[in-house]
Amino acid sequence: MTPTDLSSATPQQLQDLPARDLVSGLVAMPDSELHALLTSETRSDVVAAVFRAMPELFRADKAAGVAMTAHWSITERADGGSDDWTIRIADGQCTSVPGHEGDPTLSLTMGPEPFTKLITKKGNPVMMFMTGKIKAKGDLSLAASFGSFFDTPQS
Repeated sequence: MTPTDLSSATPQQLQDLPARDLVSGLVAMPDSELHALLTSETRSDVVAAVFRAMPELFRADKAAGVAMTAHWSITERADGGSDDWTIRIADGQCTSVPGHEGDPTLSLTMGPEPFTKLITKKGNPVMMFMTGKIKAKGDLSLAASFGSFFDTPQS
């Protein structure tokens, strides 16, 4: 599936897309198209597809000994709400579930642009935190190393 196809994909197509293909497609998208996608009607479907892909992209070897619960809130939905997800890492496994479940070790809140920069590794998470584009509460050392726990396929 090409980046252009991602823009017109149905929720089922997004769900069925292999994790590496999804992220590769997002990485290949120009920033303007990525922004348009994450501010469109399919935004929640795209965000859900990304979070569902995270366990497949998880690198247990990079997260040895890590046990955490991260609450993610991707703000600026058209209805004023946010897309909320929980990522758990424990015993060499990663799981993702919609909503906020359990007590978080780390809570991350950001708009769609910083979210896309994080998942495509096109942005500097420390700078986004320092400039207020990402709000983080809890174990900030985990926030700094979180991205290294996942493969980001190149386009």
